[in-house]
Amino acid sequence: MTEGGRRAVPAGTRSRDAWLAEVAREASADAGGVPVELLGDYLRLLTDAAVTGRRPRRGELDAVGALGRRAAEQGVSAGRAVRLYLSAARRLWRQLPHLSQATDSETVRAAADAVLHVVDSAVATLAEGYAAARRELVRREETLRRELVDDLLRGDSDLAGLVERAEPFGLDLARVHQVALASPSRRLPDTDAAISALERVIFDRLGDRDVLVSTKEGLLVVIAPADAVVPARGGGDGAAGDLGRLMHAELDRLARGRSWQVAVGRPHPGLYGIARSYEEAREALTTARRLHRDSAVIDAHDLLIYRVLLRDQPAMVDLVQAVLTPLSQARGGAEPLLDTLNEYFACGEVATEAARRLHVSVRTVTYRLDRIRALSGYDPADPRDRFTLHAAVLGARALDWPRRPLTA
Repeated sequence: MTEGGRRAVPAGTRSRDAWLAEVAREASADAGGVPVELLGDYLRLLTDAAVTGRRPRRGELDAVGALGRRAAEQGVSAGRAVRLYLSAARRLWRQLPHLSQATDSETVRAAADAVLHVVDSAVATLAEGYAAARRELVRREETLRRELVDDLLRGDSDLAGLVERAEPFGLDLARVHQVALASPSRRLPDTDAAISALERVIFDRLGDRDVLVSTKEGLLVVIAPADAVVPARGGGDGAAGDLGRLMHAELDRLARGRSWQVAVGRPHPGLYGIARSYEEAREALTTARRLHRDSAVIDAHDLLIYRVLLRDQPAMVDLVQAVLTPLSQARGGAEPLLDTLNEYFACGEVATEAARRLHVSVRTVTYRLDRIRALSGYDPADPRDRFTLHAAVLGARALDWPRRPLTA
C-alpha cells in the first residue's frame, strides 16, 4: 500500500510515462503545489540509476541547475523546491517494481547507492542554480532601486515613468515624504550590512511600504513618509528629529569606532518634494561641517537661516569683510572675539551666561565686547548694531572664516 491507502501499481502494468507522471503529481502535492515542470528529467535519472546504476551526466545536472534558477524566478521558495525533489525520490523508490521483488540484498544496496547519488547531486545542483538566480534577482532589484532613488533625488521630470517604477517598491509619490542622509566619519567597509540594519529597524517601525533605503555618493539614504514617523516617547523634535534619532541609534550599534551624523530634510509633498527634502538634508550636512557642529542628528529646519544667508554669498562675503575683518587686528586674532559674540547672542546677550559657556570670567567677556566695539565700530549692546553683527557672525561661521580666507 502507498501513502493515503492507495495500492502501488507495478510499473509493468502501465506505461512508464504515466507512472512517472503520477509520482510527479504526488510529489508536487507534497511540496504545496510546486509545478511538476520543475522536476524536468529528474525522475528518469532516478529510474535509470535504480535499474542500471548509471550516474547523471554533466549536461543532465546542468539542466537541473537551470530548473533551480527557474524556481527562483517563479518565486518558489528554496525549501519547497528541495521538498519536491526529495518527495519525488521517496515516492519513486517505494514503487520501483524490480526492487520490491528482489531477494538479493546486494542488488537493493547497489540500487539505493545509485539513487542516493542522483538525489545528492541533483539537489545540490538545484540549490546552486536557485542561489545563483536569487543573487542575480537581488542585484537586479538593488540596481533598479538605486536607479529609482537617484532619479527621485534628482527630481526626474518623467513623472509617469517614476510612478510606474516606484509602484513595485510600494512607494506612493502622492504622499508627503522626507529624506534623511547618514554620513559616516570614515568610508564604510560594508555598505550592505549598514543598509540591512537600517532596513530592519525602519521597516519594523514604519512598515515596508513607502520606505526606501539605499546609498548615494557614500551616504546612506532613507526616503520615508512624513506621517508614518511616530514621535519618540516623551515628546522630542517631532517627526524629522525622530527619524534621525531612529537611524542614528541603529547605525551607532554598527559603529565600531565610527561616528555617524544624520541630517533630515523637511517633509514636502509630491515627487519634487522628495528632491527638495534631499537637497535640504544634503545642504544641512554640508553646513554642519562648515559650522563644525558635531551634533549626531541635524534637522534642516534648524539651519534655514544659513540657507538664507548663503543664498547671496558675494553679499555675505562683503558683509563679513566690512564688519568683522577689523577684528583680526586684536591680539590672538578674530576667532576668540567671534566665539564671544556667538555665545553672547546665543544666550540672549547675558554676559554672565556667555562667560559660563566660554569658560572664562565675566570680565574677559566684557573686555572682548569692548574690543569688538572699538575695532569694528559696531556695538553689540546697541539694538541698531546688534542685527548687523549677528548676521555677520552667522555668515562668518557658514563661510568658516577666519579659518578659511574669504573669496569674492
